[in-house]
Amino acid sequence: MKELLLLRHAKSSWDDLAIEDFGRPLALRGRKAAPLVGRELAARGWVPEKVLVSSALRTRQTWDLVRMELGNSALPVEDSRILYMTPAAQILAVLRVVPSEISSVLLIGHNPGLEDLARRLAGPGSDEAALARLARKYPTAALTRFVHEGSWSTLDFAGPRLTHFLRPKDIGA
Repeated sequence: MKELLLLRHAKSSWDDLAIEDFGRPLALRGRKAAPLVGRELAARGWVPEKVLVSSALRTRQTWDLVRMELGNSALPVEDSRILYMTPAAQILAVLRVVPSEISSVLLIGHNPGLEDLARRLAGPGSDEAALARLARKYPTAALTRFVHEGSWSTLDFAGPRLTHFLRPKDIGA
């Protein structure tokens, strides 16, 4: 079984409007929420074997704060410009080439593509309460967890089962 964790970057700062979107850093609220997500991942035993991160500053900063809470700085990380503001189908294509020996992946990205992917992935047997929360909004630092019975290459829309949708306010932020 494969486990897919989708994390939207934590809240970014808009304090300096001269900074291009790609280089926006995390806001104070984001710097507080990201470690909470990391602690929640660790507490639930959802420690990924591979991490895929958009190369935008706010996603890399989110990962740095999450990683510190997981206690494993040696996790393999792919930092990719391809994941910056990418549509759902392209994110899915990136996931489909994850090596089969990897059983758990954390992907940190951006809306609207990440939210669209999460909504479209949820297949039969998905948790109804998680689906209802996901349908309302995918806020910054929100996390979805899916399980998939096949290989990464067979991952498709309406296939994996959504098991959890956690927002920062659900975990104490």
